Amino acid sequence: MIRWDWIVDHLDDLLPRASQHLYLAAIAIVAGFIISFALAIVSIRRRRLYPPIIALSGILYTIPSLALFAALVPITGLSVLTAEVPLIIYTILIFVRNIVAGFDSVAADVLEAADGMGYRGLTRLWRVEVPLALPLIVAGVRLATVSTIGLVAVTGILGDRFGGLGFFMFEGYRRSFATEIFAGALSSVLLAVAVDVVLVTVQRRLTPWTRPPRLEQVQAAA
Repeated sequence: MIRWDWIVDHLDDLLPRASQHLYLAAIAIVAGFIISFALAIVSIRRRRLYPPIIALSGILYTIPSLALFAALVPITGLSVLTAEVPLIIYTILIFVRNIVAGFDSVAADVLEAADGMGYRGLTRLWRVEVPLALPLIVAGVRLATVSTIGLVAVTGILGDRFGGLGFFMFEGYRRSFATEIFAGALSSVLLAVAVDVVLVTVQRRLTPWTRPPRLEQVQAAA
């Protein structure tokens, strides 16, 4: 039986935990994206490195999170670093695949045209390749973000300083209190959905050319 009165009475506790949840997820997403973008660029420029990079990131992705946390505690202690390292590792496979796929989706004739216009090196990368690769890159960001928000809850095993909304899930389990488990799980799901909606909006604004034409535009063109 879910005690809704308990949830209402503890909203003041849920909000700070939600902020902590977002904070931990944001660190992992930003750090993971930076690392993955660099690895993706290396993979594109040196294609023979792509298979081993994907293989290694795939192996790391399969390591159980609890085992990874347990292995890190003797090295880094009960710290933010211990919480973030596994979260960052789990984003790399998603990010690298989507970033590389995004760059691969850029047509060869577009790149040739860019070269003909004098765009070379970093200039071509940032002005031509990245904008055209954005739809798949942002899709990877969405997937990694939702996945990371879910995984942040597992960091609650490190103590009440971590875990965000997962703190309530671990506390509820420890106290055999289903309402607290439900509150933590439901809040995590709602947080992931809300962030995904924001990212969809950002994606649409960054890539307006991917939207289907409106009926008025089609009629005007006809």
